[in-house]
Amino acid sequence: MIKAVFLDIDDTIYNTSEFAKLARRAALSAMIDAGLPLSPEDAYKLLREIIKEKGSNYNKHLNVLTKRVFGEEKPLLIAIGMITYHNVKFALLRLFPNTMPTLIDLKSKGYKLGVISNGLTIKQYEKLVRLGLHHFFDFVITSEEAGVEKPDIAIYELAMKRMGCDPENSVMIGNNFKDDVLGALNAGMSAIYLTPGLTKPEKKEIEERGIDLDIVSDIGDVRKIL
Repeated sequence: MIKAVFLDIDDTIYNTSEFAKLARRAALSAMIDAGLPLSPEDAYKLLREIIKEKGSNYNKHLNVLTKRVFGEEKPLLIAIGMITYHNVKFALLRLFPNTMPTLIDLKSKGYKLGVISNGLTIKQYEKLVRLGLHHFFDFVITSEEAGVEKPDIAIYELAMKRMGCDPENSVMIGNNFKDDVLGALNAGMSAIYLTPGLTKPEKKEIEERGIDLDIVSDIGDVRKIL
């Protein structure tokens, strides 16, 4: 019997991919207007390379960008880019339509709710507070706190220990097959995969491993399972 429900944050409870792209382009546009000598596409290509190299949780992407362009960091351009990025990001921050009703439904049914997320702790809390969701969750476990990232089973074990629940009583909901689904299953938990459709490699792995998995295309469908 499931007692604890854990959720991922990015692209599970809100659409992060699209708004992040728009916010990054807006930041670069503002920096170009202020003197960054690159075209919008060249600047975006360079930023993507830096993000891939340093990781999405690194907090000095724009510092590195200006250093590579000018040979030194440009504090004014960095500040302009950062402020623009955060202003646009928070203006676009929106839940998926069925996120709030689903969380309310799960709480009303008596489930304990937790977050398991790769990222910096303060950043994940900031998202939850801005989205008005922080009060729904009993615990928030991040890779920064756990010292490992999903799909390492250690982060799942820490989350279950904090929640006081066993693997057979726990389920993970997320949009990443490797990190959220396989990570949770390897830790002995159940999993609900939020995806518009399975890829061929995912179908193959599910069939070969005989994985018992619930699949939904909308977070609202979770209410039919739990």
